Amino acid sequence: MNHLFMDSIIIRVGQGTLAFLCPDGNNVPVFRPYPVKSGMSIAANLRTAFKEESYLTGVGNKAVLLVSSPTLLIPTEQYQADEAFDADEVYGNVITGHKGEVKVISDISELYATAVFPVNSDLQMVVKDHFPIVDTRNVMVTVWQHLYNRYYESGKQRRLFAYFHDKVVDICSFGQHRIHFANSFPAVHAHDALYYTLFIWKQLGMNQTDDELFIFGDMPHADWLLERYNTYLSHVNVIDHDGKADKKPFDLTLCEEY
Repeated sequence: MNHLFMDSIIIRVGQGTLAFLCPDGNNVPVFRPYPVKSGMSIAANLRTAFKEESYLTGVGNKAVLLVSSPTLLIPTEQYQADEAFDADEVYGNVITGHKGEVKVISDISELYATAVFPVNSDLQMVVKDHFPIVDTRNVMVTVWQHLYNRYYESGKQRRLFAYFHDKVVDICSFGQHRIHFANSFPAVHAHDALYYTLFIWKQLGMNQTDDELFIFGDMPHADWLLERYNTYLSHVNVIDHDGKADKKPFDLTLCEEY
């Protein structure tokens, strides 16, 4: 069992969703989605969950707050060279709509990158009210690490990855031991997801015959989308994960590894 589950709980916050990964009496992680009440903020829902759900008592003194929010990537050397680095200013100059939220800085050393992402301050405060130790992470940092370690050097073809989660598709590729491309696009509709994926494929100059597309996560109209991908590209791979049966997000299953 990974040390992460020996003394901690994972709280995953998506776009209007809330779920927990809690160790049971035998330290086996159990996935527990929480029915979010409309008209209440996620922070308020989390506060209510702590009051109502018995499985949230006696789960240790550490929590991993796993959030799905737009992530800004900066080359590590650039981040380290800027002694006056202001996360709020740098993030706000690139990604709008998150003013007033706490900006978290996460080092991805194996990819020579530094990630900056926002977390709702009220949400973070609720978690800190219940746990003295809080480790805040972004879902995509763990996913990027997994894809790089698992797939980057295992073949000669160029590879594009598309992860569907929280009504978006995160598309990324690697090159020269770094993240070559990474961006997030709305993916409520399968047609939009198909368009964005093929647009990025073309923008990166990838070969339809030789290069590979890997898709995974909660795809809208998955059968139709897979059929369309196969119409345009020769090598389309679906990454399966153990959480499909209970609808556990792919990124949550990876927390046992990173």
